[in-house]
Amino acid sequence: MIYLMRHADAVSDEVDPSRPLSARGREQAARVCKALLKAKAFNPAEIWHSPLARSVETAALLAQGLSLAAPLVPTAGLTPDDDPAPMAALLMREKRDIAVVGHEPHLGVLASMIVHGPVQHGVFYPFSKAGLLALSTDGRKWRSEWLVRSP
Repeated sequence: MIYLMRHADAVSDEVDPSRPLSARGREQAARVCKALLKAKAFNPAEIWHSPLARSVETAALLAQGLSLAAPLVPTAGLTPDDDPAPMAALLMREKRDIAVVGHEPHLGVLASMIVHGPVQHGVFYPFSKAGLLALSTDGRKWRSEWLVRSP
């Protein structure tokens, strides 16, 4: 299983250029954790995240809120403007359950590439802030399994 999660709400660049999570973002992460605890359907081997503060903090809150033993792994190729193709290839070869905390538009294109193959014009999975999409495979084809959205 691959879990793709967009970072929670962050403060604006004017408030803090490093863009940490806002109070609303921390609440969003807590609500996602509550939904995942209730579903008992989330136990990644690792949590990969972009190096940007909002993703680092979202990943940490996810691990903490779910009492996960999964290590947090800063991962190249997950910033908003990175090419998602190398990450899609890497994730599709991965045998373990991996959670990825990143950004739009990268995540939307990444999800599309995993499910539909190389870039198809007009196919995009939009992620709300703190939204999490679970993808699974039967060994040949990938499909979306479930989605958690946070208001």
